Amino acid sequence: MSSLLDFQLVLGLLLIGTCTGFLAGLLGIGGGMIMVPFVTMILAAKGYPADYTVKMAVATSLATIAFTSLSSVRAHHQRGAVLWPVVKVLAPGILVGAVLGAQIAHALPGKLLGVLFALFVAFSATQMFLNRKPRPSRTLPGPLATFGVGNLIGLLSALVGAGGAFVSVPFMTWCNIRIHDAVGTSSALGFPIAVAGTAGYVYAGLGLPEMPAGSIGYLYLPGLAVISVASMAMAPLGARTAHRMDIQPLKKVFAVVLYCLAAYFLLR
Repeated sequence: MSSLLDFQLVLGLLLIGTCTGFLAGLLGIGGGMIMVPFVTMILAAKGYPADYTVKMAVATSLATIAFTSLSSVRAHHQRGAVLWPVVKVLAPGILVGAVLGAQIAHALPGKLLGVLFALFVAFSATQMFLNRKPRPSRTLPGPLATFGVGNLIGLLSALVGAGGAFVSVPFMTWCNIRIHDAVGTSSALGFPIAVAGTAGYVYAGLGLPEMPAGSIGYLYLPGLAVISVASMAMAPLGARTAHRMDIQPLKKVFAVVLYCLAAYFLLR
């Protein structure tokens, strides 16, 4: 029975990694919107402390994004869709914001963090439905304002275990950056978010009682290992697909799925 449960656990984590890796490459998302709810379900089913499960899922999601981002950004870079000057000005603010966000999440009750995640998912879904056109003259703001935007992206991403695309892609398209370039650049920004956020969760969770075996702080290593392998394999396929199709209709379908996940978290 135990081996069956272990097999089911690995199979579930592989499925999560496959889906999130493909979506990371396709839409520029870090995968947290899919990963966090389903990893939370798996950890809750394993009987881990309820106040830890969401935080463990968020930390594991962030750590996985570090690997997925490297795989996804390589595919986007080969197509010239990563704007490295934009990455350079946003990354410092992101690092500061992500570390701060992990500490705030540690201080929040698990249920409240779950509600915040549900609101984030609902907001992201709404953004996918909207298709506002920016003024043709609008460009990126100055370095100080861009640093502030990076702070916000990093903080919110660390709170909910996302790669930052739910803020960075709308921000870049609002500044008249082409959608495919915004998605590619967002995949590059996922790496500093993931590294800083994961470090913050590991530090915040050290020494906590009742943490499951295989955890370092809030980071659940078995989940990280299985999901990372699957997501890194699928992210390049998603990136190639993004450059061959109009992803706007697909984003609306995905938005419906996100609304369902948000409802699950609120009801739970």
